[in-house]
Amino acid sequence: MKATGVVVEYNPFHNGHYYHLQETKNVSGADCVIAVMSGNFLQRGEPALLSKWKRTKMALLGGADLVIELPYSFATSHAPRFAYGSIYLLQSLGAESFCFGSESGDGALFNETHDLVNSQNYTYQAKLREFIDTGLSYPSAAARAYEALETPLALDLSKPNNILGFEYVRASRELGFRIKPLTIKRKNADYHDVLLGKGDIASATAIREAVFSSDIRKAKHYMPSFTFDLLAEEQSVKGTLMNWERLYPLLRYQLLSSSPSEINTFYEVEEGLEYRMIDAMRSCDSFESFMKQLKTKRYTWTRLQRACLHVLNKIRKEDMLALLESPPGYIRVLGMTGKGREYLRSVKKSIDLPLVTTVSKHDFAGLEMEAKTSLVYAQGAVRNVLRAEKEEFNTPPVMVE
Repeated sequence: MKATGVVVEYNPFHNGHYYHLQETKNVSGADCVIAVMSGNFLQRGEPALLSKWKRTKMALLGGADLVIELPYSFATSHAPRFAYGSIYLLQSLGAESFCFGSESGDGALFNETHDLVNSQNYTYQAKLREFIDTGLSYPSAAARAYEALETPLALDLSKPNNILGFEYVRASRELGFRIKPLTIKRKNADYHDVLLGKGDIASATAIREAVFSSDIRKAKHYMPSFTFDLLAEEQSVKGTLMNWERLYPLLRYQLLSSSPSEINTFYEVEEGLEYRMIDAMRSCDSFESFMKQLKTKRYTWTRLQRACLHVLNKIRKEDMLALLESPPGYIRVLGMTGKGREYLRSVKKSIDLPLVTTVSKHDFAGLEMEAKTSLVYAQGAVRNVLRAEKEEFNTPPVMVE
């Protein structure tokens, strides 16, 4: 069987994601689509609206055949490590290609840009440091550094999906280019759009805004019926979907009960940020107001959210760096269809990494971090906290026939 891969968060799964999966099948000609999906916490430093199990069900109903988990250490890291961990897992599972959405839609352009940037890497790194030293955030500094290269880039690396796609291509090249990059052009909605537009495709950002600020039915047109049903069920049972506000009391406790020196030991807390966090926390009664007070020109909202996430989960720098220095050490299966099960059976003997379906039978460091962070995520459950805590250990892979 021939497999292709996608890297996803599905927060939540919407019509644009459905389009991406269908086009991935078309351009790759694959029999099986493998989705590498972030767990309960996401790359922008946010808790997912729904647990990884419910988002796995969405992925399988939407067209994926096999869903595996991107470990917390990679899922909540900056773009290069996020991309590397994802592509490494897809290549380890024998995928021949991977397909990502981009503003460009031109796969050859990504390879050409990689070669061009690589040939001017010294200049790029020097310019990157120069712009960071002026107080720019990393994404802004990187965009300016690309613009400052001697040979102009044809690919616009100020666009979020182009940037992430470029990192996917860079990762595939680092891994020996055995897994082929493919891309399709994003339809209609821009990644950062906050309003529901015309047509039936909107950004996940706009959908989340609609879900939290108004009647969930206003977003129904932009998602498959199974997504709407799962969101509506969650909202009905728990009163609200998961967000930072539900975890904010726990973050406040972590900050106010810890010394500045202890907070500084957590990953991505740098340059005195611990003092700003403590000061802001004492006067803010919501996560949004806390973030607005914490925000500076140097740090993006995403960068600060990730720092908050690691404080919330008490992720120490040495533990995170130890995991990021090496590729993922296992493949955790979250769910599959009959076709996905058939593919897994066909490649099982040729996979070098151990396959994990039951967490309690393994003791990998990455799984320990997953269990720890899932326990924290469960504290945001409005009801049945004890049951939510046990999900990490008791939930078998989701099966959709």
